[in-house]
Amino acid sequence: MSVLVYTESEQGKFKKVAFEVASYAKAVANQLGTTVTAITINASDSLQLAAYGVDKVLNVANAQLDNFNAKIYANIIKQAAEKESTKVVIISSSANSKYLAPLLAVELNAGYASNVIEAPSNIAPFTVKRTAFTNKAFEFTQINTDVKIVGVSNNSFGLVESTGSASSEVFSPSLEESGIKIESVDKVTGKVSIADAEIVVSAGRGLKGPENWGMIEELASVLGAATACSKPVSDLGWRPHGEHVGQTGKPVAANLYIAIGISGAIQHLAGINASKVKVVINTDSEAPFFKAADYGVIGDAFEVVPRLVEKLKAFKAQQ
Repeated sequence: MSVLVYTESEQGKFKKVAFEVASYAKAVANQLGTTVTAITINASDSLQLAAYGVDKVLNVANAQLDNFNAKIYANIIKQAAEKESTKVVIISSSANSKYLAPLLAVELNAGYASNVIEAPSNIAPFTVKRTAFTNKAFEFTQINTDVKIVGVSNNSFGLVESTGSASSEVFSPSLEESGIKIESVDKVTGKVSIADAEIVVSAGRGLKGPENWGMIEELASVLGAATACSKPVSDLGWRPHGEHVGQTGKPVAANLYIAIGISGAIQHLAGINASKVKVVINTDSEAPFFKAADYGVIGDAFEVVPRLVEKLKAFKAQQ
């Protein structure tokens, strides 16, 4: 009756969040006095999960699963849960996992708690702490169903290394038919993804045009950060829609979120509010973002950002 954890990967490599949910699953397993089983889909080095507390890995290898399909993935995880007689399933709070979680909950007749930030405070009844009201408050939620699904908020629990080894076995679930036909998938390569980034550098219409994004990319490069943008910027075609963050775009739970030339519409703030430290650079001292930010710089981005890049490069050169 292992705790089952779904570990996400991209092009054969685990995402950072895979190790975080594995760490969380180990904490839950310790409370329950049981082991951790991970299910992977087309991951190349699954045994590295042992470093984060996984005892057993179910490896699914099928070229048909290279592109994410929530319905099929949910059914695969259900089959793994039934095989392991699992009562607790751990997933991340990535966009993909939030998409498949309700489908998985239906498949397993399970209760689902999203945006969980701590290990269970109680096992009987099973109680977890999660964020609510777009990260403005916390609530303690009881999951009273026989099978429970926990969605761990990104960058909330952290990576906890463990000693030990993991066994590995091939898992060949039956694949159900899907009503979705994928014609093509365009993936950004060579950049830090927003989902995995600990630092995100984001910009808005204050940059005045796509031709000025070079300094944003340079700052991101120096910091090892992902680049992002506000909704109006992606709507204008200045940046790809894949970089749009906020309530209507990708959610961000980075350790550091830097907003440059973004006023701070409520939809944007709702999507990035889970970030631990928020910094805003804006010429308008009345911009709503200043009320939500931990640090603010009132100034012209075209003057502040190049100086910031210069200082950061000098600082890194001394290390």
